[in-house]
Amino acid sequence: MRKLYFLLPGTTQKFGSGGLWAELKLAELARQFCEAEIVTYRQRESDRPFLEDVLATEDLAHCTFVASWGFDVKRLVARLKHCNVVYHAHSSGYGFNLPVAVPIVAASRNTMGYWGQKSPHSPIFYLPNAIGQEFCDRHQARDIDVLVQTRKTSSYVLEQLVPALSQFCRVELLDRYVEDLAGLFNRARIYVYDSAEYWAASGVTEGFGLPPMEAMACGCWVFSSVNSALADYLDPGFNCEKIAVYSLDCDLRRIQAALQGRRSQVDAAFFEDYRAEAVAKKLGAILVEIDAFFDYRTGDRLPQLTRWRLGQLWWQQKWGKLRRKIGR
Repeated sequence: MRKLYFLLPGTTQKFGSGGLWAELKLAELARQFCEAEIVTYRQRESDRPFLEDVLATEDLAHCTFVASWGFDVKRLVARLKHCNVVYHAHSSGYGFNLPVAVPIVAASRNTMGYWGQKSPHSPIFYLPNAIGQEFCDRHQARDIDVLVQTRKTSSYVLEQLVPALSQFCRVELLDRYVEDLAGLFNRARIYVYDSAEYWAASGVTEGFGLPPMEAMACGCWVFSSVNSALADYLDPGFNCEKIAVYSLDCDLRRIQAALQGRRSQVDAAFFEDYRAEAVAKKLGAILVEIDAFFDYRTGDRLPQLTRWRLGQLWWQQKWGKLRRKIGR
């Protein structure tokens, strides 16, 4: 199997994000099946190869580059047009198109659906992010009533909901790096996450949304938005509640009810498909498929859904409807 080079702009705190941690974890899982290495392309780092150096020295037929940093993917794919390239797609909505020769591995069904429509002739696979085994219910006393995620959270939650909740329960803000995040989740009864406003303003989508799933696995009852990738696994009224419903009063009433009652926890079996062992097994099968695709690409390529092609299809549909109408 070809060696995998996972492309990242850099790996220092400057580039810290959920996408970075997910890519580092994926590279770690990939090493179970083939050689895999992190390569940086913006920032040179002493302990990692730099992309331009790799391109100058590597036998490019025997390696595959994995691009994932949404805003850089278009440029990277163009730079590597003569190489084997895979797009590991987290968020969607960046606006670029991909050649059909670039397989797409989507981190959510939401993103898979986006590319299934936008690039219907590309190889497309679904591979969720993995949650660590440390995210589990430790069955300990919970001294935090409501834990609120501040990063990417709506102004409504921070400016209206939090002050109102603080009048009748203990609220703690998750606004810093926490070494033992699973431990913090195990101290909280309710976890609030509301990213819809943030992603709408950004113009792209939630790529996976690990925090609500990790909180659920730790026994928290989650109040969350259900935008984009969060809709993959959140089911309001059954394994969570939707946040920001109609009015502040509505949210306060439902959060109070959840604090006063005992909600049944989400069954541990629910998380099995997102644990590292299951994700790694799926990754191995996907890598075999992708490697075979790069070996046996033959024949004329199917037409991409370019603007010209879409316009052509639109006129064909209109003309077909008109002909049927005239023929009646």
